[in-house]
Amino acid sequence: MEIRELASTIAIQGFSVVTNNEAEFSADTGKIPALWQKFDNAVPVNYMGGERVYGVYSEYESDHTGNFRVLAGFDGEHVPDDIPEQREIEHITIPTGKYLVFTHKGDMPQIAIDAWSEVWRYFTQDKPEDERRFTLDFEHYVNGNHIDVYIAIK
Repeated sequence: MEIRELASTIAIQGFSVVTNNEAEFSADTGKIPALWQKFDNAVPVNYMGGERVYGVYSEYESDHTGNFRVLAGFDGEHVPDDIPEQREIEHITIPTGKYLVFTHKGDMPQIAIDAWSEVWRYFTQDKPEDERRFTLDFEHYVNGNHIDVYIAIK
């Protein structure tokens, strides 16, 4: 992991849901897998070709115990004409700032699971000096085998 300063904002568009970590620990109540399935079915994305795909976590109710919004999306201002659910497309801007970045490479979805497991372990067990802001965090899928998880820190 490393600290990175994001120097410019990133415009993201995609689909979102509101959920919480308790719900996501159960296959019966988790909403994130269905959100990504909807995104993958609606948006023609070539992960291996380097398309810039993001998972954005925002609108935190409190901390890791409260509700939050997850947006599965891609960068850019233009919504492709061939997306059937264009009316459902939402926009969010990733702000500049200081982020702690957790990088994992390997097979999906295991690298996303491993990255978030490392985030949880770091902030709950390691008792780091870095303090989470719970403002906006994001996953950047660099390609189909590489994820960077950016956690906003003070």
